[in-house]
Amino acid sequence: MLKRIFTLLGLLLCNSHLLFAQQTPAKFVSKGIESLPMFRELLALANDAHFPTDIEKNIQWCEEAFAKRGFTSQRLQTPTVPLLLAERKSKKKNAKTVLIYLQVDGQPVAPPFWNQKNPYKAELMEQDAEGNWAPISWERIGQNPDPDWRIFARSASDAKGPVAAYLTALDMIADEKKKIPFHMKVILDFEEELGSPQLPKAVVENREALAADMLVIFDGPRHLKNEPTLTFGARGISTLTLTLYGPIRPQHSGHYGNYVPNPALRLSQLLASMKDEEGRVTIPGYYDGISLDSDTKAILQAVPDDEENIRKKMGIAATDRVANTYQESIQYPSLNIRGLSSGWVGSEKRTIIPSSATAEIDMRLVIESEPERLIQLVKDHIKNEGFTLLDRPPTEEEREQKSRLIQVESTTSYLAYRTEMDSEIGVWLTRALTKSFGKSPIRQRTSGGSIPISPFVNELGIPAVTVPTVNRDNNQHSPNENIRLGNYFDGIRTIYGILTEKI
Repeated sequence: MLKRIFTLLGLLLCNSHLLFAQQTPAKFVSKGIESLPMFRELLALANDAHFPTDIEKNIQWCEEAFAKRGFTSQRLQTPTVPLLLAERKSKKKNAKTVLIYLQVDGQPVAPPFWNQKNPYKAELMEQDAEGNWAPISWERIGQNPDPDWRIFARSASDAKGPVAAYLTALDMIADEKKKIPFHMKVILDFEEELGSPQLPKAVVENREALAADMLVIFDGPRHLKNEPTLTFGARGISTLTLTLYGPIRPQHSGHYGNYVPNPALRLSQLLASMKDEEGRVTIPGYYDGISLDSDTKAILQAVPDDEENIRKKMGIAATDRVANTYQESIQYPSLNIRGLSSGWVGSEKRTIIPSSATAEIDMRLVIESEPERLIQLVKDHIKNEGFTLLDRPPTEEEREQKSRLIQVESTTSYLAYRTEMDSEIGVWLTRALTKSFGKSPIRQRTSGGSIPISPFVNELGIPAVTVPTVNRDNNQHSPNENIRLGNYFDGIRTIYGILTEKI
């Protein structure tokens, strides 16, 4: 009897793709397979926003793709590259208008660090017993693809995957002769990875064209459990660059060690003064305004995080103690050192006292804290530590007169936003995903990351919710970016369910 049970279990595990085909309705799998040439064609277009000529090809591709599906489109001109606004009206009387945000550009690529020659040529891969990914023929997809196979290419997940899933869902609805019960406006962003610098002004200048009742963002990874997810907010982002100056040029550490102050050491000491040993910002007032009441904590506790598993995946024994849980921690503004530079290391190391040291800092914002206030708090702290703040490199005279010189530069890309879960858009999207998957979605109060959505929320006065669909372990922003095949098909299923659900 036991032998038969183990045999059955083995068959089930070996044929997990068949189970997947049963769990995901066949029409989404078959249409997803049919859409892969289109998806690969889109991925083949280089999309680093530092190269406007490449972006132009992406814009043209999107114009043609949306025109084929009954949309009219217009370019919203900016000083760099345009945004694209595509629109399709519903025939339903008194229909609401849903604005949909899609990102098309991607992070730069460094081909030597990829496991494929061309990061823009999509490769289908499967994982071996040792955890290594190897390419397989696209012909193997057939009618029963393994959901754990992955498509590797830049922007496979972030965020051309959702673009292709959206277009495929539209095609399915057209094939079935169904009607979408609301007007659609789709805004396509081609500079998101640059921080969408032109977006805020473009929203103001095109307020009437962008007018809508609500905003849906198809972007980002699902919850770690890889189940249907809705995210009702995102943190904003500000950045600081701190450059601390030492001697006018690097000096011999033997001749001048113990005599010339080392800027790398001084910068390290300054940074260390900003936080305690458990990661909490010690600058007075930094967390002012944040209060998590019992209702909010109940919402956060409902998210099924496995924190032991998170720590294991991150390879860390303990976490910072800004808050009690992961979900609570992202309700606070962060102060993160994202990069340090001074002197030389590795094969280029030298016995010198560096001439300067630089720290790049990002601050993830929440709606309760104004970025200008947080930036000023950091500047005040630096002053209180005995430094002279500059907005440029120091002059020779300043170097001779002051011993602690630091240049501080700051920018704010976009603000945080948050939508109530019981709002009209929240109820509609929750209902749509519940119908599509037979269970309630995981609902997150906010994500830890940042997306350029606050200009729409603030200027248009509309609520916004993100519908993430891709796998969280997608190597986003890194070499070997990928999308899990099962997530791509479920993305189509998700968007189809939303587009066919009445508001």
